[in-house]
Amino acid sequence: MSETGLRERKKRRMYETVSEIAIELFLEKGFDAVSVAEIAAAAEISKPTLFRYFPAKEDLVLHLIADHETESARVVAGRAEGESVVGALRAHFLAGLARRDPVTGLNDHPRVLAFHRLLYGTPSLVARMYGHLERSEEALTEALGGGLDARVAAGQLVAVRRVLAMENWRRIERGERVEEIERDAVAAAERVFGRLERSLVV
Repeated sequence: MSETGLRERKKRRMYETVSEIAIELFLEKGFDAVSVAEIAAAAEISKPTLFRYFPAKEDLVLHLIADHETESARVVAGRAEGESVVGALRAHFLAGLARRDPVTGLNDHPRVLAFHRLLYGTPSLVARMYGHLERSEEALTEALGGGLDARVAAGQLVAVRRVLAMENWRRIERGERVEEIERDAVAAAERVFGRLERSLVV
């Protein structure tokens, strides 16, 4: 492996390690009760080093879902010849439901649920999530060719994924079992993506 490759690998490992340490502390004590200094000490790095990797405290949590910002754009760019944009995203979401991908909301693992409660139960993290969604829309807009029509379509597609996932998570939070929710979750995804297929021109 080249020196550049080793450097990038070390950098990624640092991101992952510090984020994991921070999230463990947040889950244990609450987001607002943990200071950046405490996280830096637990990770055995200085505060300036921590801020070099994570400019804001909220980024320590959102790092865990950062890869999802360009997920829809990657699916659209990599779709099979002749496959529609909506069809590709629908198939991807349905596959996520089948494998219990946490991003679909259909996952009742205690750690996944604890992370969701942390993310959606902390006002500053909820506010920061808007930036995540905007970047997702921007990436998808570019994958769709840019322009106003692409931006409107991207906004609807990102919103559909988010709303479907939140509905699944809320039902689990109310005490329903994943096995009870799955059929409804699949039907809802088929129905809503089907409506977009008929209405969107992308």
